[in-house]
Amino acid sequence: MRGIVFFTDSRAHEDVTVFDTTLRDGEQTPGIAFTFEQKIEIARQLSAIGVHTIEAGFPASSTAEKETVAAIKKLGLETNICGLARSVKADVDACIDCDVDMIHVFIPTSDIQRENTINKTREQVLEITGEIIGYARDHVSRCMFSPMDATRTEPDYLVEVCRAAKKAGATIINIPDTVGVIAPSGMKALMTRLAKEVDCPLDVHCHNDFGLAVANTVAAVEAGASQVQVTVNGLGERAGNADLAQTVMILESIYGVNTGIKKERLVETSRLISRFSGIGIAPTQPVVGENVFSHESGIHTQGVLKRSDTFEPGIMTPEMVGHRRRLTLGKHVGRHAVRQMLAETHIEPDDTQLDIIVEKVKAIASKGKRVTDADLYEIAGSVMGTGVGKKVFRLDDIAIMTGNHVIPTASVRAQVNGTEHVFSSVGNGPVDAALKAIVGIIPARIQLTEFHIEAISGGSDAICHVTIAVADEHGKIYDASGSGDDIVLASVDALVNAINLTSRE
Repeated sequence: MRGIVFFTDSRAHEDVTVFDTTLRDGEQTPGIAFTFEQKIEIARQLSAIGVHTIEAGFPASSTAEKETVAAIKKLGLETNICGLARSVKADVDACIDCDVDMIHVFIPTSDIQRENTINKTREQVLEITGEIIGYARDHVSRCMFSPMDATRTEPDYLVEVCRAAKKAGATIINIPDTVGVIAPSGMKALMTRLAKEVDCPLDVHCHNDFGLAVANTVAAVEAGASQVQVTVNGLGERAGNADLAQTVMILESIYGVNTGIKKERLVETSRLISRFSGIGIAPTQPVVGENVFSHESGIHTQGVLKRSDTFEPGIMTPEMVGHRRRLTLGKHVGRHAVRQMLAETHIEPDDTQLDIIVEKVKAIASKGKRVTDADLYEIAGSVMGTGVGKKVFRLDDIAIMTGNHVIPTASVRAQVNGTEHVFSSVGNGPVDAALKAIVGIIPARIQLTEFHIEAISGGSDAICHVTIAVADEHGKIYDASGSGDDIVLASVDALVNAINLTSRE
């Protein structure tokens, strides 16, 4: 099944390359500063998923930035490495020193930016554009030119600047919606004109101030852009940039365009950047969010269990992006979902018992409490009189050492299938160290996918409630919770409950 295709026949099957600027514009997100090691890992990941060009940074901005860009270039990745430069020779020289494959030069062209940031006339900007691109092309084979604030630049002058850039040797011209103010219809009209009047490949860089970055990027491709600039998780200045996963999946699944991106690694990449940036992925984040393929409503779950594309796009499946379909519990849950979730762990209530279990789940959820998988099994065990079954993991002792001059360390002694195990681990804090120590004991590979904590009561001795979700080696997700006046122990209880759930199948 294919969505409506808006391209003309001549463009419907052309490739569109992906230019990722997570390491440059993405790091300009307020509060984000990736470490050198994180930048290296991010660059490797972006190359591994098929990104065509990585904007590794702004070499002239600092010595550390220059060293990082040079180090990324030396990795020998299967992607082009680009450095950003203002339209001054010193900036271009810094990029040349890094041996980048492409230099990205920019200069303000809108009247408001040109007059207030560089104090140059339109004629001076044209002259500088020609000179700096010519200088860059004397040293590298690829040069991208950006007329900064293009969408607020007088259109005739924008065409003139772009033509001057092409004449000077620009190999691709990027059209930035620098402050995110254009609408998709306007972007399409602008790019259509530039595609007709400027004989040069076009790229687009959109900001998300009005939530239109992805829509504007797609509109630009409709009009002729052959490359899109994106960031992982939509990071970037202010409200961010066009999101990589959303842009890729729209182009691939709806428009039938080949981007070269390994789509099955999109969720993995999103989680990597979330971990490094400290900015969580919203459950409702398109493509990669936890809720994208999660279903609670009774009619939805019934339909999805029968045929997945009844309440999913169909042209985008969870497996396609590295996700998993998930049935969740809440006040809208239906009998089909509850029966299916219980059947997966070999619990088979009769119809009367099932009705009671469903009503109890809805009653708890209606009070505003999240109902976890562990809660469901406890309810089922109570209703059916069977209990929750044998627990394969039993925590005997846990000791944690932490302090302002001490690396947080946790030591755990536990029984796994009746055999005693001892394990120690360090972490970023006492909770992290404790959870890593527990995970280190169990033989099966699991991954912590969600950690949520909330205070139930006030004060420094507040009772807290911790909810944890883990994925087993097959990608199936289990969630459980723990409560108490000690955050570490409540977190440990939640993880132990989740681990015991993974052993029920």
